[in-house]
Amino acid sequence: MPHFPSPRTIQELGLHPERWDRILDLCRTMSTDGTVPALAVDFVRGDGCLERPLLYGRQLLADESGTIRDDAIFLVASLTKPFVAMATMLLVDQGKLSLNERVRDLIPEMDDTPKRPMTVRHLLTHTSGLPDMLPNNRQLREQQSPFQKFLEGTLAVTLDFPPGYGVQYQSMGFVLLSEMIFRISGQRCSDFLRQKIFEPLGMHDTSLGAPDSWFGSGSPVVDRIVEVAVPEDQQEETDWNWNSRYWRQFGAPWGGLLTTPRDLAKWAVMMLNNGRAGDIDLFSPATIAAATTNQLHDFREVPEADRRARGWGFGWRMNWSAHVASCGDLLSKSAYGHWGATGTMLWIDPERNAAAVILSTQPFEHSGGHLSRLSNAITAAIV
Repeated sequence: MPHFPSPRTIQELGLHPERWDRILDLCRTMSTDGTVPALAVDFVRGDGCLERPLLYGRQLLADESGTIRDDAIFLVASLTKPFVAMATMLLVDQGKLSLNERVRDLIPEMDDTPKRPMTVRHLLTHTSGLPDMLPNNRQLREQQSPFQKFLEGTLAVTLDFPPGYGVQYQSMGFVLLSEMIFRISGQRCSDFLRQKIFEPLGMHDTSLGAPDSWFGSGSPVVDRIVEVAVPEDQQEETDWNWNSRYWRQFGAPWGGLLTTPRDLAKWAVMMLNNGRAGDIDLFSPATIAAATTNQLHDFREVPEADRRARGWGFGWRMNWSAHVASCGDLLSKSAYGHWGATGTMLWIDPERNAAAVILSTQPFEHSGGHLSRLSNAITAAIV
């Protein structure tokens, strides 16, 4: 798919030159003053993007004098979730699934009474009652456990509340979505994403988990993956932390996506254009509209404050303006996006016909201030 998205100048993208210079200064400062080891930014307007993504910092944490590669690949953590959610919505789009189907009808092993009312809709809106992580998450990773062990744990775990009676961020819901994609399509989630989404969009540097081929001899693709500054409790755990071969290859459907800023820009163009990318109609406009609209209003038992101020689409988070993890203070009410714990953010603002990709290697903690500040500066530069 040639020239997708179309590289354009700052002026052609409708960006204020002086305010854009401030963004360049901000990126340089963040990558040299210790705020972030590495940083990448791409910007989308309509079907156009920057002539080339902005890349700052170093590829390896210990290489103080090194520079980041221009083909750098980032582990984007929970930015994975919208992709798995949209893979699920593709099955809805194709008439192979409906959102009110019960999970137990698709995964019969999940047959304990409290989970029987749980639907696909609950999983996609974080209203399932499942926990974010399993109680033995650390032990499973220490043992380098396969996906099947996380699935078994999710099937057996106790719910924190009945499905539809609250909102709680639940990574384990995406374990079930991944398994449903497999059982309906016959393809592993990683293969389904590659064949149905990444390849059609030309996202050739994106993979849910690094395949064995990335570790080949010569010039292995794995060398392009930027090293992440892991949290303190992971620093001695080199066998299973974010930078380990185990985790890079695991392909966690809740946080294992490896990608580039330009590939994410291709994804954002498709979302802004109601499912269309160049000559490819990937999703229907109806599917895009449903996925990116606050769906919590349909749950009468969910607290009103959550429905109003902390909305979820299907896998996409509405911009929670008054929350510490906001995607930015200046975005429109229709904006949506997602964060990643490795220090990543993608937002899409339909009112401005714009999107921003911000990838860092500094873990998201507390307010995620560096991401929010940079997001604000980008939004302010839009004319």
